[in-house]
Amino acid sequence: MEEMSFEYWNKLADQVIVISSLLGGFSIAVIANFMVSETNTRLSRNIMKASVLAASFFLISVFSMTKILMMTTKGFPIKMTEGDLMFPSIIGGTSFLLGTISLITMISFAGWTKSKKMGRFTVVVGAITLMLVLYMLT
Repeated sequence: MEEMSFEYWNKLADQVIVISSLLGGFSIAVIANFMVSETNTRLSRNIMKASVLAASFFLISVFSMTKILMMTTKGFPIKMTEGDLMFPSIIGGTSFLLGTISLITMISFAGWTKSKKMGRFTVVVGAITLMLVLYMLT
């Protein structure tokens, strides 16, 4: 397998930061909505848990990828090798994937707050989304 250049790592980290920031912000907005809500059902608690997990994982991803972005930017004061990028890339990539799964879970649960029919629909859409996301990552 060919090694990835620092320029590629830099662009990849930049894109993941933007996506994680957007999705993390969305997750935090859902958390804020549930914090002020009077609803305290099992379903709402599960949606809240999925939202907290998504926001946390996306936040970890942002900081991991920011480290990679800094390390691969021209002028970084410490001499870097590709091996130095391994740990932050594993943490960032894994947390991005787990954040995506948590977000899809949150979306799948959301339909049940309206009706059984909408709940089934959102679960089916969530399952298809998860399968396509996992397929795109292979």
